[in-house]
Amino acid sequence: MQPTRLRWAVAEKNSDGIADMISVKRKKKVVFVSSYAPRRCGIATFTSDLIASMAQADQEYFEQMVIAMESDSGPKYRKPVKFTIRKNVKHDYIAAVDYINFSEASLVSVQHEFGLFGGYGGCYLNLLLQRLNKPIITTLHTVLEKPSVDYFESLTHVCDASDKVIVMNKRGISMLKNIYAVAPEKIELIPHGIPDLPFGDSETYKKKLNMAGRRTILTFGLLNRNKGIEVMLRALPRIVKIYPDILYIVLGATHPEILRHEGQSYKLTLEKMVAQLGLERNVIFHNRFVTDAELSDFLGAADVYVTPYLHKQQLTSGTLAFAVGAGKAVVSTPYWAAQELLAGGRGRLVRFADSKHTAQSIIEIFDNTSLLYKMRKRAYDYGRARIWAKVGQAYWKFFCENTPTIQIPLRPRVTLRNRNIQDYNRRTACQTA
Repeated sequence: MQPTRLRWAVAEKNSDGIADMISVKRKKKVVFVSSYAPRRCGIATFTSDLIASMAQADQEYFEQMVIAMESDSGPKYRKPVKFTIRKNVKHDYIAAVDYINFSEASLVSVQHEFGLFGGYGGCYLNLLLQRLNKPIITTLHTVLEKPSVDYFESLTHVCDASDKVIVMNKRGISMLKNIYAVAPEKIELIPHGIPDLPFGDSETYKKKLNMAGRRTILTFGLLNRNKGIEVMLRALPRIVKIYPDILYIVLGATHPEILRHEGQSYKLTLEKMVAQLGLERNVIFHNRFVTDAELSDFLGAADVYVTPYLHKQQLTSGTLAFAVGAGKAVVSTPYWAAQELLAGGRGRLVRFADSKHTAQSIIEIFDNTSLLYKMRKRAYDYGRARIWAKVGQAYWKFFCENTPTIQIPLRPRVTLRNRNIQDYNRRTACQTA
């Protein structure tokens, strides 16, 4: 076992101004309970990026360990995964408790998404949380406005068991306070991290991807029926009439959970719609999970980024955050994450399931080069505060503030006041003897 590395901190002084205690900083081991790469889901990607950015924030004192949530067919994990939990096996949650409690962990970071955990509303997670003897900080990726009883009770128990909870936008704070009765002092706001991408010319990337000379629209992320891709497809004929060279790229594989239950039915429906609308030259499906480098290239090549999601109840969106951070002109329906990210002229909001409104907004952006550039620049400038390096620093600082430090008492020192009292007591004792 490696010796624990210590670092001396500033001595703490008592009311007399005398140092009587000194705090020591030691290496902090953070246990992440989450899905993790190579599993293909947004939370796994988020946690991998978070760990990498925290390691960059403090390479010397940050140590990570992952308790990976497994789906039915879990991938093979490597370091830093030390333990796995099968979603629907209660015993695994309890076994993980012993593994964490007997480790040298300083803190447990839970990445919470209802679908990750077994039981009604993901309640199996609480089998783990209520037995831990370590500080718990939970990042909430979803907060429901009108939850069922199961989801309400499950999230309430998670918040009760956590020492602190992290949300990614302001709306999440008010929802936790007003719906779930979480104390304000327990909530911390840290935004979703984004890659640090250059503010570049899309033509450079288009040439690399054999799209040179074409106007491009991009949607990316794991496919499911809430993505609303069919709304964008219905908008395309209006756009093609004015810009026949338009190319719409749908980037991303079908979500593994959807694939398990429905197969490729949604993607096949979309492909059939493309054929019916005569859009074969204007739509490309890249039905695969892309690497970060590939994603950067596709984002770079996009003129307009679109998220035509069908429901407003989505509090976070990693894909939208990435597009904003890359300085893309964004057109989106007004789900909760989009309302905050695209405020202040950083994007254009369109009505839910309204293909005509979507087409009009995209055409307006392509017609007005000045508007396109202004939207891009506002988005890119806003995203600078959310790049992963800064988000990693914010998490690391927050974790350090909420984990105990070692305090070592110094040798007792006698103050002048105490010495005078001792002298008085000694003289009094002599006079009465």
